[in-house]
Amino acid sequence: MTARAAGRDGAGPAAAATAAAVSAPGRELSAAVVVLSTVVAVVSLGVGSFLAIAGAAGYAAGAWVSPEPLSPGLVGAAMVGVAPGLFALGRADSWEEARSLYLPLVVVLVGLSAVTLLNAGTLRVAVGGPLFPVLFSLGWVPVVGALAPASVGCLAAQYRRPAAGPSRTGSAPVPIPAWSRPLLAVLGSGWLGVGAGLLFLPGFWGAFVPWTVNRADAQGLGVWALSLGVGVLGSLAEGDLARSRPALRAVPAIAVACGIVLAVRAPDVAWGSGGAVSLLALLGGLLVTGVTGRLLLARANRS
Repeated sequence: MTARAAGRDGAGPAAAATAAAVSAPGRELSAAVVVLSTVVAVVSLGVGSFLAIAGAAGYAAGAWVSPEPLSPGLVGAAMVGVAPGLFALGRADSWEEARSLYLPLVVVLVGLSAVTLLNAGTLRVAVGGPLFPVLFSLGWVPVVGALAPASVGCLAAQYRRPAAGPSRTGSAPVPIPAWSRPLLAVLGSGWLGVGAGLLFLPGFWGAFVPWTVNRADAQGLGVWALSLGVGVLGSLAEGDLARSRPALRAVPAIAVACGIVLAVRAPDVAWGSGGAVSLLALLGGLLVTGVTGRLLLARANRS
């Protein structure tokens, strides 16, 4: 039955939307995307936990030299937070359900690889120092350098799959509420703008970060902010919460993990600054977005 027929037969707009979603062409999720996402999830849990715990304890243990522990700690917290969503990609029914998280993952891997190369002179393996941080930096370079092109290659392989046949969404669509769309647009644009500023103009925008950062810190944080903006705006473009299940697992976890590190290192943050207020608003927006989306999905599944 087509969407037009469904509406004409009295099933109503909801049934018509469901029929349209089921009949829309889709791509089968590539095994390469699933494998790479799982590998990155495992690496993120291990490396991210180390960076987050070290940062919370007051040690700047990142791959490059940082003036304060908060920046590498937040990068580690974001790595830990995204891991549940990456593991969930293995249960996705189609590429359409995975792309709102996988595309930001490509941004992170390629961006961190570029930041590492651009700031090679500040890497601990280049400047020397205690043995363990130097070994960590030595391992960071090849791992990030290998995962970045692999993520792009898997993306290219995914898009070589034909977009034909019925969509494999696995469930009825759950449209994003109309009232939330302007809020999501503002949230996504905010993260995107902050990320682009820190990444491409770190000397200027780094001054607005409410703790001391150097060029590498600003750009590393910018990569993560940029990826969050891509993820939020990508989910908004999908317009379907059912297609954003993996992303909805990652978004609140990232907000909570980063919030914990910020709370532990609260004395290092200039809370009265506009940068601190903006950061709290953006993290709060992520948390509310993720929790609200999961609640709407659960209610739709019960009905």
